[in-house]
Amino acid sequence: MDIEQIREYTLSIFGVTEDQPFGDDIITFRIEGKIFLCLWLGGGQHDMEHSEPRFALKLTPERNEELRELYSAVTPAWHWNKKHWSDVYYESLDEVLVKSWIKESYDLVVSKLPKAVRQRLLT
Repeated sequence: MDIEQIREYTLSIFGVTEDQPFGDDIITFRIEGKIFLCLWLGGGQHDMEHSEPRFALKLTPERNEELRELYSAVTPAWHWNKKHWSDVYYESLDEVLVKSWIKESYDLVVSKLPKAVRQRLLT
């Protein structure tokens, strides 16, 4: 997947919005104001020398550990709580896998929303 495919897929999920609160080099994707994915656009203040394209996504601590053990392209998030967030170097991974992790992150954040909001999102 490339950066546009990541953005297009993420925005296709019901209720997702995007903004750039951290500068022009990062897009955050939210559901009901809660961030579940942060896509690095390259360059800017968050640039790391010789870094591949990546995004940070929120998963349970156990799931983050599992994915980091299984995939070298999943590492502790650089600028986020490393227990709850992982950086995913998506260009080296299968598209189906990447999409499933994005949806998993979205679902995790939705599961923490108030019941009335969850019901509205699920209908």
